[in-house]
Amino acid sequence: MFSTNLMSINTTLDITGVLLGLSALLAVLVASRSNRRLKVRCAAVESSLAAMSRELELLASISLKTGRRVKHIGQEHAGVADRVALVELRGSAQSFDQAIDSARRGTDSGRLTQQFGLSRGEADLVARLHGRKRTA
Repeated sequence: MFSTNLMSINTTLDITGVLLGLSALLAVLVASRSNRRLKVRCAAVESSLAAMSRELELLASISLKTGRRVKHIGQEHAGVADRVALVELRGSAQSFDQAIDSARRGTDSGRLTQQFGLSRGEADLVARLHGRKRTA
């Protein structure tokens, strides 16, 4: 009886050992398969990151060029706002009529520029054409 029990225990231990071995083998296979999937996924992410890095470099370059162009345009057209303000101050052709009348009364071109919002060239022209004639 003792030997039967001993055989039964040995058999149970053998079966348990085999089951544990099979479980360990299955765990290794599952881990290996998961590891392969993770490697493939990691390679795809690395490839995407490299592509995104190239795109960001391209966008940065475009942004820099655009910034330079905007700055250049801003510098070229810096006086436009001042000129528009002068034109708005001038109003209609009535301002020219008033400037001509003022020039006939002896107002100089500097005062015409201030008073009627004329450009320096416009004020000089009005003063020369319509200003009082100076006698020597």
